[in-house]
Amino acid sequence: MPYDSSLDVNLFSKSNETDSGRITVSVYSYNNGPKKLQITRENRNMEGELRFTKLGRLTKEEITAILPFIQEAIDKMA
Repeated sequence: MPYDSSLDVNLFSKSNETDSGRITVSVYSYNNGPKKLQITRENRNMEGELRFTKLGRLTKEEITAILPFIQEAIDKMA
């Protein structure tokens, strides 16, 4: 069965935005399945537009900024 975006439900989403980009913490449920945490990174290109990139490694400042979002996401998954 191929992926169907209409079955992917966003239950929670919060972002931390900086001059260089944005990190988003989300909770999704696909086809009423288990709730799962997703963390994405978007970087700004030369024109200032956001583009998805690998999450990669996080700085201490990035972790500190999104940690409350992760805790809130855990609560939403209960």
